[in-house]
Amino acid sequence: MKEKTVCSVCGAVLTEENAREFEGRIMCETCLYDKTVLCDNCQDRIWRDEAEGDATYTLCHHCYENHYTSCEDCGRLIHNEDALYMDDEDYPYCRDCFEKLNNNSIKNYYYKPEPIFYGSGNLFYGVELEIDKGGEDGSNAQILLDIANKNGERIYCKHDGSIYDGFEVVSHPMSLDYHINNMNWLSVFEKAVELDYRSHNTTTCGLHIHCSRSAFGKDYEKQEKAIGRVVFFVERHWNELVKFSRRTPENLSHWAAKYATISDTTEETYKKAKDKRMGRYVAVNLENGSTIEFRLFRGTLCYKTFIATLQLVDEICYWAINLTDKEMEELSWSDFVSKILPKKVELIEYLKSKRLYVNEAVTESEEM
Repeated sequence: MKEKTVCSVCGAVLTEENAREFEGRIMCETCLYDKTVLCDNCQDRIWRDEAEGDATYTLCHHCYENHYTSCEDCGRLIHNEDALYMDDEDYPYCRDCFEKLNNNSIKNYYYKPEPIFYGSGNLFYGVELEIDKGGEDGSNAQILLDIANKNGERIYCKHDGSIYDGFEVVSHPMSLDYHINNMNWLSVFEKAVELDYRSHNTTTCGLHIHCSRSAFGKDYEKQEKAIGRVVFFVERHWNELVKFSRRTPENLSHWAAKYATISDTTEETYKKAKDKRMGRYVAVNLENGSTIEFRLFRGTLCYKTFIATLQLVDEICYWAINLTDKEMEELSWSDFVSKILPKKVELIEYLKSKRLYVNEAVTESEEM
């Protein structure tokens, strides 16, 4: 009796006329077209679950690896011959994204100009402020650039994939005094709100503050000791800083997590934090070569909140540099806030509004 031929996928009985073979497997025609597909480039048949490409173009692995790439910005599949590159970059872009990012006032995510330092002293702060809801609109970005850069380049704007409908405003490094007395942040924020941007009232935006690593000491060993005191302070006073940050614990755990390594000593706490290798999505990001980054804070277009946040970071850095390990280990939150100079009015008012300074409440202005 002649043995029946059956489909290796669905088990249907096949005749000689409707049996199909692919890579040693016998299938019915329906299963063949369900499980395999033709490469749009070379027309070779491949298993569907091994196909490369995107929703509009299917490729075998060989064709994808040798002839195609994906746009760094939008993810669109592009032929190698059609890929475009920014100056001094190795990231491929499709033509639409290249023209948008190259000619737009909103630079690509990897754009990083040579820093220009404004102000005097050792402590310089570079700001990354994410704004959303007003559109990733180059003309809007240019309006903000025109305000901020009236007397020289103070800020630039960048694309950020974590923002739904906006962009990131990045400052060159400035001293705290320069941020307050020379940089016209208030005008920038007022115009951004006028253009319908928001930062606090979103689920996407953060305020990140970079501090020059060189400010923490004359050599690497001294810098490490002082930065260890920064990490210790943040870990020790986490509850107060969470309240200050305006972020939810869930949001912090995703974008600015706690190292959760607190020990009795700064040295041990810092060692454990570095050993955890948690990457850059931590409250104090140590991944950058020339800066440390405070990622705790929710975005804001409220000028006083913005300045208060800069002042808080300045206070943490100042005491990390000037206290010994033992003194930092003994520093309570009440001791810390009692040392804040009266001239840091915005910080003191904000701490009061959060009941982190004294027990009297101060009405908060509406966040944007």
